Amino acid sequence: MDLIQPKILKGFRDFLPQDEILRSGLIDKLTETYRNYGFVPIDTPVLEYTEILLRKSNGETEKQMFRFEDNGGRDVALRFDLTVPFARYTAQHKEELYFPFKRYHISKVWRGEKPQAGRYREFIQCDFDTVGTDSATADFEVLAMMKAALASIGVEKITIHVNHRGIFNRFLEKIGAKEKSDDILRVVDKLAKVGEEEVKKELTEITGNSESAEKILGYIKPCENFEKTLANIEALAGGEAEDSKRMKDIYEMMKASGIESTYVLDPSITRGLDYYTGVVYETFLNDLPSIGSVCSGGRYDNLSGLYMKDKLPGVGASIGLDRLIAGLTELGIANAKGSYLDAEIFNTEQTLAIHYQKVASVLRKNGIKVEVFPDCVKMNKQYAVTEKKGMEWGFLINSEQATKDVLTLKNLKTREQFADITAEEAVKIILKK
Repeated sequence: MDLIQPKILKGFRDFLPQDEILRSGLIDKLTETYRNYGFVPIDTPVLEYTEILLRKSNGETEKQMFRFEDNGGRDVALRFDLTVPFARYTAQHKEELYFPFKRYHISKVWRGEKPQAGRYREFIQCDFDTVGTDSATADFEVLAMMKAALASIGVEKITIHVNHRGIFNRFLEKIGAKEKSDDILRVVDKLAKVGEEEVKKELTEITGNSESAEKILGYIKPCENFEKTLANIEALAGGEAEDSKRMKDIYEMMKASGIESTYVLDPSITRGLDYYTGVVYETFLNDLPSIGSVCSGGRYDNLSGLYMKDKLPGVGASIGLDRLIAGLTELGIANAKGSYLDAEIFNTEQTLAIHYQKVASVLRKNGIKVEVFPDCVKMNKQYAVTEKKGMEWGFLINSEQATKDVLTLKNLKTREQFADITAEEAVKIILKK
């Protein structure tokens, strides 16, 4: 019989234990932060009717979707994000929910884009959204939680770029380019990737003249600080309005909370997706901005209106976990372990199998995560396994020690040993270290 070659699709990945332990550990910490802010978990199907996902998206999204006809002849697709399914979810379960409703959703999504560093065709998004309120408080809370969530996983050196689509749209209307705003926003959103000259070229093609392109480029250039940038774009858009007042309120909340230094007002941040209508934001690692945004989102007041008559305003963000991990790995600050264990009880004498389990039970009751090596094999093989698992501690017990109910504790990293001590004494040493 011919063997089938083991292989996976391009842009998809298997995860070895050390990788999955790192990823699941980060998810646990993010989950705790979400819950601390009052967000609750939901889940939705990975497959949706294609019309649900495509109702409010651009042509580029349609090209990237994994779309097919199922066995029942239905036109279906894998979800490309968690926001559009959430809009369908809130419309379908409106009578069962309470509002404002704050949800988090951590799960896989699929996009058929070109794989590259930190970008895959199957990846995890960690979303959090508030629907049922159009307030500066909700906008600020999402922005504050972006910072708190990333800090919970050890990512402190970040800059969150903030903008408001409403102010930009007012500006475009003033210069006579409002009817082409969707195309303009998508081009501007590519500024960091393709550069100013390419953006100017595309804007000229869209607006029909270089003068409008120059005005747009002038608008999206930030000033030296948040307040001056806001005053500038507000003036270019025709003066104060509800959108610029919202940004002022959010910034005052940032200052009141002492976190304003993390945020910059960046008029070039537009978020290409059509459903954003208000505040938008992207997050960059200060030491590795080239990897792109690791946490993005915005306000989407009209999204749920695609599925029901009542308006249900919303605001949220999404952490791209796989891209974030790729960045942390490149920076050398992603600590991967091969197991969850603290220690290994080495198997040096087969006759002590029962005693090993007794010791393991005592250690576990005292908070030490430990296992017994199952086979009495050569020590170099046992050491090799524990090294791959990344464990720091090992226990060695011979027959004489077993009769006295003592053992030897060994630090597998430093080779330091503590001979003839009790299990309880070993626990104190491990916990102290």
